[in-house]
Amino acid sequence: MENKLKLYGFNNLTKSLSFNIYDVCYAKTQREQHKYIEYIDEQYNSERITDIMTHLTEMIGAQVLSVSKQDYDPQGASATFLIADDTMIPAGGNEIAAHLDKSHVTVHTYPEFHPHNSIATFRVDIDVATCGKITPLTALDYLIGSFESDIITMDYRVRGFTRNIDGEKIFIDHNITSIQDYIDEETLQRYDALDINVYQANIFHTKMLIKDLYLQNYLFNIDADELPPRTRLEISDALRREMIEIFSGRNVY
Repeated sequence: MENKLKLYGFNNLTKSLSFNIYDVCYAKTQREQHKYIEYIDEQYNSERITDIMTHLTEMIGAQVLSVSKQDYDPQGASATFLIADDTMIPAGGNEIAAHLDKSHVTVHTYPEFHPHNSIATFRVDIDVATCGKITPLTALDYLIGSFESDIITMDYRVRGFTRNIDGEKIFIDHNITSIQDYIDEETLQRYDALDINVYQANIFHTKMLIKDLYLQNYLFNIDADELPPRTRLEISDALRREMIEIFSGRNVY
């Protein structure tokens, strides 16, 4: 915040960001689909997502208190962080006092493929809940760039209230009209974006769909130049249909 609020006690506003990222891929056979799942599972294993989330906490100005991470069989990974506002870390190392900040980051990955066609998807769910002055929105560009983001859905909400020194309730401590306000303009140019906001309740929702589909970027172990034009068109249509359904949140086709 540029102009610091003078508060009575601790800023106990809770700011929650839920962030879903989808990467879509075409793998011709079921065997290739399994290979894609193995590849993406290794690319975003628990070690990698822990590194990404560690950097995220640094970017939003938080301190990591503890980390739990896990890889799963047959696929997927998770990481959970207990974090605190730097101002809440006690000099004496009193863990109970540090935990009063009630902030955390969780991330889960979900690689999967369609049972009846050649489309595979990789989903990442990230939840960041902070209490105090920290807002997770400042790390949005980093999150989008850290994953292959074809479709993105984001929910942000500020809950609770804090008080200024005169006792007046403060229900939000920063200006926001849209989650898009916190995303770089160059990033936004690559996506179609839609907002659904409930300003009276400090609830903000944005979803984004990649505009340009460069086929080679979506083919696993296939060279687009070796495919007939009709096949390239059919694959592009199948990929776009999958993206539109995920973006829409319903079975359109």
